Amino acid sequence: MAAKSKLDLKALRKQLEQRRSQLLDTTELTSSDRRPVELDQSMQGRLSRIDALQQREMALATQRRREIELVRIDAALKRIDKDDYGYCASCDEDIAAGRLKSDPAEPLCVECATEARR
Repeated sequence: MAAKSKLDLKALRKQLEQRRSQLLDTTELTSSDRRPVELDQSMQGRLSRIDALQQREMALATQRRREIELVRIDAALKRIDKDDYGYCASCDEDIAAGRLKSDPAEPLCVECATEARR
């Protein structure tokens, strides 16, 4: 609880909401990058199509990462609302304030995050 008392929940909520808004704006702005590629050879050559397919796949991968970040942000906002924010989702111990300041959507303490990567 000591680490949680050092948290400025209002500032962290604002930071999470701003990042969420940025991600949603970027998703909307890049929607055309994820459209299916036209395979009409009369419009473009084979190498251009390959390049377009590669760019689309990269845009789709980037969108998947944005979606994962949005899920993490939404979960963090729910934890704030439920007064569970600042506690590890795995072991229920405090998450260090510095860790949350660097990534307000972080659900795990350092120990559990390290263990999850193994």
